Parts: sequence; C-alpha cells; structure tokens
Amino acid sequence: MVGLGAHELYSPDVVSSYGRQQAVPVSICSGGKQPMSKRARQEPKNDKMKRKPYEKELRKLHVELCHLQEWVKAKGLRVIIAFEGRDAAGKGGTIKALTERVSPRVFRVVALPAPSDRERSQMYLQRYLAHFPAAGEVVIFDRSWYNRAGVERVMGFVSDEQYERFLKLCPQIEKYIVDTGIILIKIWLEVGMEEQEKRFAARVDDPLRQWKLSPMDVESYSRWYDYSRARDAMLKTTNSKHAPWFIVRSDDKRRGRLNCVSHILKSVPYKKIRKPKVQLPGRSKKGAYDDQAALKGQNFVSEIY
Repeated sequence: MVGLGAHELYSPDVVSSYGRQQAVPVSICSGGKQPMSKRARQEPKNDKMKRKPYEKELRKLHVELCHLQEWVKAKGLRVIIAFEGRDAAGKGGTIKALTERVSPRVFRVVALPAPSDRERSQMYLQRYLAHFPAAGEVVIFDRSWYNRAGVERVMGFVSDEQYERFLKLCPQIEKYIVDTGIILIKIWLEVGMEEQEKRFAARVDDPLRQWKLSPMDVESYSRWYDYSRARDAMLKTTNSKHAPWFIVRSDDKRRGRLNCVSHILKSVPYKKIRKPKVQLPGRSKKGAYDDQAALKGQNFVSEIY
C-alpha cells in the first residue's frame, strides 16, 4: 500500500453506496477503472441523508473498523490520517464517527493548540513528529503540519520565505515518512460557502456549539477566497504519488462521514482476524460476603435521575 499512486489508491466503488459526495482524488485517476464524471466530482448532493439509514451504514463501517484495529495491532502497522479543511467543514464530527467504537489506545487523536514560544523556536515539523505512531497505532491529526499552508499563510503568521520553503520541502518529508513504512492518508473536507454560513450561524445561537466559534474562526469566515487560494496552492504543490490528497465533500455531514470512513478502510489493506469465542469463567464463591452493605456510609452521587 505504501508508496502507491493516486490511481492505485482510488476506486470508484470506495464510497459509491453513499451518493456523489465521495472521496475525490486530487490527481486524475487512471488505470483499470473509470474515473468519476466531472459533474460528480464538482457537485454536492442536494438531498441530505436521513438519520436511520446513516446509523445503519455507520454501524457496518464500525464493525469493519474494529476488524482493521485488530489487524493494525497484529501486524504492527503505523498509520497517520491527516484531516484538513475549512472551518465548520465537519472535521470533528468525522473524527468522532471514525473513533467512537474503537480503542483510544490504538486510534489516537492529536489536536495540537497554538505553538508555545519554545515550539516556535524548533524545527517546524518537530512538535508533530513527537506524536507519530508506534507499531500498532493509528494517529489522527485534527489539523496537522498543513497549518502552515492554511491558517498561518492566510492570517500572516508566516513569512513568504517560510511558506514557500514549506511547500517545497513537504513532499520530500512525506516521501521519507512513507518510505519508513508509515501509511499516510491525507483528507481535505470541503464545505460550500452557503453551508458554512449556516453552520456558523448555528454556532452563534447554540450554547452547545459556541465553544467552536473562536476569534480565529470568525476571522476566517470573512476570508473565504483567501482560504480558497491557499487550498489551491497547497493541493497543487503537495499532492504526490506517495502521499496524495483526497477531497471529501461535506455539505451533507452524514454522507461525508460515511464516505470518509469508507475511504480510510479501503486505504489500509486488512483482513478479519478470527479469534476463539470468549467463554466467561464461573465466579468463585470463596470468601463471599455482602459487598454492597460494606459501602454503607460512603459518599454517593445524588440520584437526580
């Protein structure tokens, strides 16, 4: 799997069950199977997926993720999944869908805060390298080293020289990462302008979402086309055969999540590991006593519900 080109990674049936909002390779696919039509690549699906069919399909994918988890542990695989995209594109919900039924000791989510003064003095990639996977781990970056090509570029946190150097060196560094045996999957979640506006408006009024609305998010909202140009430059210069970008349209959150998880399952070859069915042993009655009575007088949480 490691080092394969975009045409080898992509298959039209990867996410065909979930409508047109598929994981779309940045480079044009070739070899063996027909690529998606131009219209299918560019247009989001208008009819939103209903909850019941979504949950049904997600359960199937969760079962496969559990099989993948066992394979990763058994074979000592190292996997990195880098999630990028506009604010309110649905990264958090997609990562939750990916991880809610697997072990956090295997699927580890990394969401780094703004760099400290000490980290700013380090080699740029250094603080990300510290979180790279060991054998039997899948590390999910909720935003990654591509901050330099996105928010740092748009907000002026990086000089032109630093930015250009990053774009030049990034494919080379990722080649080294892949050559060490790490499976690197790069996902860009693409949300439309109107849908992003709806999600921002919902965050303003919903106390459960207001924490998502940082000053940086508000500023990014007003710079739509600056972010578009930064995205275009990033995809153009860092999409490579050894580490291709895949775009997931996320105007329909549910379809986007299913398509993304399905793509990840296709990107890491695995087999179901058969294990003997667990038989629970009988409980010993030796030393039995009233263990509930022993709790009398301890502090209990008030049973409000």
